[in-house]
Amino acid sequence: MSAPEAAPANGPRWALWLPLGFFTAFIALVLAGLFWPANKNVVSRFVGQPLPEFNLAAASDDRPGLARADFIGKPRLLNVFASWCVPCAVEAPQLAALKDAGVEIHGVAVRDHKPELAAFLARNGNPFARIGADNLSVVQVGIGSAGVPESFVIDGKGVIRHQHIGVITADDVPRLLTKLREAGQ
Repeated sequence: MSAPEAAPANGPRWALWLPLGFFTAFIALVLAGLFWPANKNVVSRFVGQPLPEFNLAAASDDRPGLARADFIGKPRLLNVFASWCVPCAVEAPQLAALKDAGVEIHGVAVRDHKPELAAFLARNGNPFARIGADNLSVVQVGIGSAGVPESFVIDGKGVIRHQHIGVITADDVPRLLTKLREAGQ
């Protein structure tokens, strides 16, 4: 009796190596992402543009509202925040440090309510000279803010000079002070 004949292959032999090739390419992409990460700096098209016209009612009973005209004269920091935002509470000490360094900070409270905002400010401190209520996120979207917290350096002519996305950390404070100084020149 003779040995049975092998069944003919259903496709070319190189097709057997195709899954290994895809896996190798995937591993190469992962390693490239680990060793050469993407640039994390987001460049906003709003930097270099004037603030839009706005006039927000007061979000807090102990601070006046906020308008575009409040940014004329000297550089200021504009902080977009909310009482319901946990990272906003995390950055509160850094905002206090900026205020202690002489920075005038204006706030835009996004989709907030006075009682909750008052409790948030009582817990975390109130570094703001003015706080405007942006209940429909019109100003937030108009300046290119996608979330909270975000901060903007505004020069004395009302032009956005720098956008800081996310929580201000202790390491960010010197850079923001430099950006504010540069905005005053």
